[in-house]
Amino acid sequence: MRALASFIMRGRVQATLVVVISAVLPLLFWLSAAAGSLVFLRRGFKDASSVIAWGLLPGVAMWVFGEPSTLLVFLGTLGLAALLRAEHSWARILLSSIVLALLYSLVLDVVLRDTFEVLAQALEKALPQFEGKPVLPGELIGPLLIASSAVMLQLFSVLALMLARYWQAALYNPGGFGREFRELRLPKVPMLALVSLMVLGPFLGPQFIVLASASSLVLLLAAIALVHGLVAQRRIAGFWLVGLYVTLPLLMQLMYPLLVVLAIVDSLIDFRGRKSPSQGDDSANGEG
Repeated sequence: MRALASFIMRGRVQATLVVVISAVLPLLFWLSAAAGSLVFLRRGFKDASSVIAWGLLPGVAMWVFGEPSTLLVFLGTLGLAALLRAEHSWARILLSSIVLALLYSLVLDVVLRDTFEVLAQALEKALPQFEGKPVLPGELIGPLLIASSAVMLQLFSVLALMLARYWQAALYNPGGFGREFRELRLPKVPMLALVSLMVLGPFLGPQFIVLASASSLVLLLAAIALVHGLVAQRRIAGFWLVGLYVTLPLLMQLMYPLLVVLAIVDSLIDFRGRKSPSQGDDSANGEG
């Protein structure tokens, strides 16, 4: 991965090739967003504008053919990268990704409405029934499909930005991204707002489901950062981190709520304790 980052930063032609080719290839749109964000983070908008413009072309073309994900993730990741370049904290960036998820859901509802309606009808027929009625009301299936798709794009956007920041740190400030990520912790007030959205959102209406899901994703990422931080401080053994990544996809229904609760408690207690005074510049941009 570091070799790819080095190739991207070799020049505009190389960066444009990676951005365009990965946008066209199936399931690699996240790599296009990460490559474009790397150039933007390091060079700024003026120098990265030509690379970004070329990266928009395949996204627009795929939108015309009914696939908006490539363009949405590319633009969303660049938006988050702008906050990161302006030296906003990762906590604020993750909170901003909730707004992205909401925007994604609105766009997907308009562009792919017919597709989601067909999928909702198929799922309604396939779901088991209880006393002659589906276990999940038909009017909720569509919003759930839209919400899950929007939150998945939110996750891709955040991960693409993390990859871009990791590349930037690897090239210009080794270890910088690790320090940033391990210090990620949600303040109390935003955490309480996220919990309120998670608890009350489903009861406020189908349109709030995406806000509840996006909020839980932010708490999940904060919990993962906490585990990384505790391992780095040697407060827990490294095998816990390995176990986390192994069990999370296998036991998602169990691990997901546990990690969300862990992030909530960390916002109240701060397991990692107070940070020591910074020695020099710990940012990952490598620009001092």
